[in-house]
Amino acid sequence: MKIELRIPTMEDKDGLKAVCNAVDRKYLSDRLPYPYSDEDAEWWINMVSENDGRTGVWRLIFVDGKLAGNISVEQGQGVYNKDSEIGYFLLTDYWSKGIMTQAVKEICRIAFEKLDIIRITGVYYEPNAASGRVLEKAGFEYEGTRKKGVAKGDRIYDLCMTGLLKETV
Repeated sequence: MKIELRIPTMEDKDGLKAVCNAVDRKYLSDRLPYPYSDEDAEWWINMVSENDGRTGVWRLIFVDGKLAGNISVEQGQGVYNKDSEIGYFLLTDYWSKGIMTQAVKEICRIAFEKLDIIRITGVYYEPNAASGRVLEKAGFEYEGTRKKGVAKGDRIYDLCMTGLLKETV
């Protein structure tokens, strides 16, 4: 299985739209629009082309040449400018195959190389233990839980926080 992280281009627009509309959103941030439109894809691809390597790193995840997900590390602002936050998603057909762990390790390497950061923060909703395992396997350390820290739809979840320091990579 070949896993590749690629900077998106306009040629990826239709695939990006399809993946963003098909992804399981149960534990995703509400930042990802739904339904995901051509305009959303164009805006995101343009934003990445203007900001990649400056305020974050954003990549599409390809598995054996097929678009399977998305991953990013976005730098904080103000007093949080040495920190960043990782976010990712993968189509369910690709879950539990080690793909996301490999993608997380690679995007963190890229982020530490390109951005002026000293840590990457990873958060996940408490019931999403699989995401926690991905972060742990990629070297993130559990740092604590923000009780009732997330409201998603009509559900309230604890928010688990992890961190990866540059000097440990």
